[in-house]
Amino acid sequence: MENKEKKDAVSERDFYEGLNELYAIIAGMSNPEDIADFFGCLFTGAEREDLAKRWLLVREIDKGTTQREIARMFKMSLCKITRGAKELKKPDSAFKKVLDELRSGS
Repeated sequence: MENKEKKDAVSERDFYEGLNELYAIIAGMSNPEDIADFFGCLFTGAEREDLAKRWLLVREIDKGTTQREIARMFKMSLCKITRGAKELKKPDSAFKKVLDELRSGS
């Protein structure tokens, strides 16, 4: 069975190729409606809800909302929230960069 799983798995090269292609597609889209349509095809409603909640929790952490409050607000595990908090605290945090850009209106 292990051999079957290996045959069915996407190679690491293919995985990154697909992921990088998605990044490029999304980066090239300028219309939010087109992105919403694309996400609607790519993700289930539950997956889109999870993506939205993950971003909202980052915004709440940035505002100073406690992790327990966020867990109650979004009915999320503390593990997901802690991960977001750790990412936000990194010196080269992509979250911080995006939040700063949103604040500056860029």
